[in-house]
Amino acid sequence: MQVVTELKNRGVEQIYVACVDGLKGFPEAINNIFPKTIVQLCIVHMVRNSVKYVSYKDLKAVTADLKAVYSAINEAEGLRELQNFAKKWDEKYPVIFDIWQRNWSGIAPFFSFPEDIRKAIYTTNAIESTNRQIHKIIKNKGVFPDDKSIQKIIFLALTNASKKWTMPIKNWAMALNQFAILCDTTLQNWANGEIILTQRI
Repeated sequence: MQVVTELKNRGVEQIYVACVDGLKGFPEAINNIFPKTIVQLCIVHMVRNSVKYVSYKDLKAVTADLKAVYSAINEAEGLRELQNFAKKWDEKYPVIFDIWQRNWSGIAPFFSFPEDIRKAIYTTNAIESTNRQIHKIIKNKGVFPDDKSIQKIIFLALTNASKKWTMPIKNWAMALNQFAILCDTTLQNWANGEIILTQRI
């Protein structure tokens, strides 16, 4: 809750879509401060958590059948594919169907988005990669005399990490236009790659 409150205090007016990794209580915290936010579970995390239980020889087939679930054209089709998955794999891997069924309310919003947006909210891996870099630097440093020194180290880590952010999200321009339509916003300020979404009045 504190992290989300801090975002609000720092001037964030609205979060339209939040892709989360299943941290308990986080979706509720987001919706408490930003009630209009669509909270979407990270699909990559769902697949990763599922295949933990799968033998190597079944891995390719299981991931392909899970892909049929999350790449379905709509939620109803996704549920049908999930039932097909259960018929095929439940005897061997019952826990996978259980994971997806229990988390379906967090997966379902994914189907309401166009394909371009789906690609943009499919995973939180970029954020996780940045967090790993920060964690590594803090761990190597060990002891900090005060909070200010930690902030400086994190700032430098983020500055270095941002230099590697050279690969844009595939079809990002299309996704951005779809976001604007979906969220009823206008696009402003394309200069230097900075894009601001402004809500229409």
